[in-house]
Amino acid sequence: MDDDLWSLIEPLLPPWPEKAPGPRPVPDRQCLQGILYVLHNDIAWQLLPLESEFGSSQTCWRLERWQKAGTCDRLYRILLVKLNTAGELDWSRACADGSHVRAKKGEPTPARVGQPAQDGQ
Repeated sequence: MDDDLWSLIEPLLPPWPEKAPGPRPVPDRQCLQGILYVLHNDIAWQLLPLESEFGSSQTCWRLERWQKAGTCDRLYRILLVKLNTAGELDWSRACADGSHVRAKKGEPTPARVGQPAQDGQ
């Protein structure tokens, strides 16, 4: 992750809890890189390579705290604004498909825009 992207993300992250037991395992930037590595490579948290300096799989569970603090939603909105060029979104740099985000099994399939929902959906 380059410094420009990190400068957008870092202010959004909640502060480390003062009463957290023990020292902070790894800096937030390294933790986020570990989270992105797991998501991009679609691997189990336990398979995060320790030699990559991302920290352990437990370290990367900071993601849950960040999600509860609204960090991910705010970051998403900021990144959409950054992708906006001359009033039109530059989707050539955006990707949120099955190769990067796993679909939840058993979730209902939404109706397609412009098409009426069929009975039973």
